[in-house]
Amino acid sequence: MEFILISLLNGVSYGLLLFMLSSGLTLIFSMMGVLNFAHASFYMLGAYFAYMLSSYFGFWTAFFLAPLLVGILGAMVEKYGLRRVHRYGHIPELLFTFGLSYVIVELVQLIWGRSNVPYAIPASLEGSLFTIYSTTFPAYRGFMMLVALAMLLAIYVLLTRTRIGLVIQAALTHPEAVEALGHNVPRVFMLVFGGGCALAGLAGVVGGNAFVTEPGMAATLGSIIFVVVVVGGMGSLAGAFVASLLIGIVQTFAVALDHSLASILLKAGMPLSPDWPAYALAQVTISQAAPVLPYLLLVLILIFRPRGLLGNREG
Repeated sequence: MEFILISLLNGVSYGLLLFMLSSGLTLIFSMMGVLNFAHASFYMLGAYFAYMLSSYFGFWTAFFLAPLLVGILGAMVEKYGLRRVHRYGHIPELLFTFGLSYVIVELVQLIWGRSNVPYAIPASLEGSLFTIYSTTFPAYRGFMMLVALAMLLAIYVLLTRTRIGLVIQAALTHPEAVEALGHNVPRVFMLVFGGGCALAGLAGVVGGNAFVTEPGMAATLGSIIFVVVVVGGMGSLAGAFVASLLIGIVQTFAVALDHSLASILLKAGMPLSPDWPAYALAQVTISQAAPVLPYLLLVLILIFRPRGLLGNREG
């Protein structure tokens, strides 16, 4: 029972971090139709900006300022870069964001170096939140979960209960009508892109010190968030939430299970012969296969439900 509860909590906390990261990408795609390949790079920038600001002003100042800086940078990227290639179609947009991801990584390495930086958890959030049996649950993981849930609530209220949210949703489907009513549609899209990048930056602020802040962190989570977006359904915020929790829990449980098909058959009294053609594959443990599981889920979703779990768009 202890193993199940702790693994479930760790899986939920990791899944909520994935949601924080994928929510911005989902919003940008659902509102603008742009699949931002540089999204994980803005997550990395959030962590590095928070590290830099926390060194001078403390964590809580960095917690608010770092996502804002990332959002402003994202808005400038949309206004002076992405908007200029938008008229040429989706392929130039993909190429632009793909190239931008490499530029950001190189800039980070030039400024902060190639090794990890000492971005630490604040002293006020160190220690344990509670203890289950003999295992403690870190207070900072509880803080990450709280931030993710608060962010989900804020996005829901913004999009469904405010005038700004109504304008954003209307600009997606009827941009000419929105423009005729006096709203600046390009500015709306700039704010959406900047807001999505700010959400990625917020994920970097709370995730960079929980894990490791280094130049490879964008590549580590970059592919996973696209799996989350596709599995949940392209453009579906609710789907991204469900897929994030699903992938986070599955991976966390898988990492902790050190069993293989060979060991299971051995315990059942049916040992495998080394001459069996798939003997080497049968030796692979579940924990070793854990990194592959999200991509296996992606393949199955694309085969049996291309729209994703809660998506409305094909592909």
